[in-house]
Amino acid sequence: MPNSALPERAARAALAAHFPPHEVAAQLAQHSAEKVWHDAVRRDTTGRLVHYRPREELANAQLTCRFVIPSDDVWPAALDSLGTGTPLGLWVRGHQQLPRLTARAVAVTGNRATTQETLARTQAFASALAEAGHTVTSTLALGVDSTALRAAALAGHTTLAVLPRGLDRAHPHDHAQLLSSIPATGGAVVSLFKPGTEASGSTLQTSAALLAALVRAVVLIEAVDSFVPPMHTAEIASGLGRPVLVPPSADSARTLGNRRLIADQRAVLVPDPEHALALL
Repeated sequence: MPNSALPERAARAALAAHFPPHEVAAQLAQHSAEKVWHDAVRRDTTGRLVHYRPREELANAQLTCRFVIPSDDVWPAALDSLGTGTPLGLWVRGHQQLPRLTARAVAVTGNRATTQETLARTQAFASALAEAGHTVTSTLALGVDSTALRAAALAGHTTLAVLPRGLDRAHPHDHAQLLSSIPATGGAVVSLFKPGTEASGSTLQTSAALLAALVRAVVLIEAVDSFVPPMHTAEIASGLGRPVLVPPSADSARTLGNRRLIADQRAVLVPDPEHALALL
């Protein structure tokens, strides 16, 4: 054991960089993050962990964003609903705004490839939610998600964004200005991944679950099928007991996922933003 104690924040950040939460949840329930980390280093046969420097890695990463942990006052308590999947920590830009933003967070998400009708529907729902005091929450993805964030911002309200990569760059890269504008105007951006981490299929799926856990409800504008991140967000949210609200659409081919959720009684059809607000 090193002579100097490893702070909880550095130990959790090190664990988060190498293990999904469920793999260390049982150990963390009984031991400090420092002990769990050092035990993992001792057991490692790859040499990968022994060369990792938790303090230095955390200090460098926090030049870009803050690593928030469950013992912090700003920790979103809603994440605890994930049980053994509760994140070890959360990388945040705009961390001081988290309690206010997450208190009334509602996800607005949907297909990446959209029509003008879809974008207009997205703008209507996002603007109405923001005007009613809800925090429009989404990813920076093309299509529905980024349109929802921009519509809320255009209405003069702060937003919350979830990224499937480190917060040093946007995803997609073309949305760098949107990434910068959110914390600059009183909002926040969050990620499960330290700066420098690239987006992948795995990070997209994990981030969809994070989005579902952070919010009080999900407005699924449209989802083409069950294998897209917006649909994963809606399914996780339903499993966590969050309402999933689905606007109507004349284009059935683009809303196969929506219709399946309604048929399974895991989502509620909302004809317009007013009905969604009444349910919220």
